[in-house]
Amino acid sequence: MRRTAFFVSDRTGITAEMLGHSLLTQFETVKFNERTLPYVDTVEKARAAVEQINKAAEQDGARPLVFSTLVNPDINRIVAQANALVLDCMDVFITPMEQELGVKSSHTVGRSHSARDVVDYHRRIEAVNFALAHDDGVSTRDLHQADVVLIGVSRSGKTPTTLYLALQFGVWAANYPLIPEDFGAMRLPAPLSPYRSKLYGLTINPERLHLIRSERRPGSKYADLANCEFEVREAEALMRQEGVPYIDATSMSVEEMATTILHQANLTRHIY
Repeated sequence: MRRTAFFVSDRTGITAEMLGHSLLTQFETVKFNERTLPYVDTVEKARAAVEQINKAAEQDGARPLVFSTLVNPDINRIVAQANALVLDCMDVFITPMEQELGVKSSHTVGRSHSARDVVDYHRRIEAVNFALAHDDGVSTRDLHQADVVLIGVSRSGKTPTTLYLALQFGVWAANYPLIPEDFGAMRLPAPLSPYRSKLYGLTINPERLHLIRSERRPGSKYADLANCEFEVREAEALMRQEGVPYIDATSMSVEEMATTILHQANLTRHIY
C-alpha cells in the first residue's frame, strides 16, 4: 500500500515533519511518500497547497494524509477543504491546553523554530561552530569549554553525533579519535587527560566498521576486518581501563545516540 503524506506549515515545517513522521512510522505495512510544504502563509499559497494535495489524491487513488501546523485560521480553513485526511496538530493540542490553563494561546506563527529568541539562536550557532572547530581532534584548544568530548575509533559516528548535539540541543561537543598509537601506550591521548570527566565513548561492531571503512578506502589496511576488530577491541579496553562510559553505536541512529549521551552524561539541553 502506498499513500502520500503532506506536512504543511506556515514556517519551516519541522514540527509537522517530526510529529507526522513519528506517527507514520507506526504503520509499517504502508509506504508513504512524504512531502513538506513550508511557508504556506498566504491565502494564495494555501490554495496552491490544496491543488498539490488534490492532485496527489487523484494520482494515488486514495486521500493523502495532511499534518498541519498552520496558525492562521483563514489559511487553515482553506487547507482543511482539501481531499485528504487533514490532521490539525495545533488544534489537537492547543485547544485542550487552553481549556486546562484557562488562557488563550498567542497563536503566533513560527514560535517553535525561529530566530526571534536571540539567546537560543546564538547558542545554536556557537555550538555548531564549536563542534566543527573541534572535529576529529583537529583542535584541542578550548576543550575546557566543551560540555562533552566524544571518543572512539575512526568512523564510529562521532562527528554526526557531535553536530546533532550542537544543532538540536545547543550542547558544546568536541570529538577526538582513538588511533593504534594510543593502544600501544594503553592510555588516553595527552590532550584528553585533563578532561577525563567530560569524555564519553562510542564503539561499533567490527563487521559494521569494516563495511563503512571499505566504502571510504576499499582494500586498505584501515578497512581490513582484522584491523577493525583490533581497533574496536583495544578502544573498548582502553575506555574501560580509564573509566570512560561508552555506548555501542552499531544499531543506533544519530538521534538515539545523541539523546542517550545527553541523559547518561547528565548534560543540559540549552535549546529547543
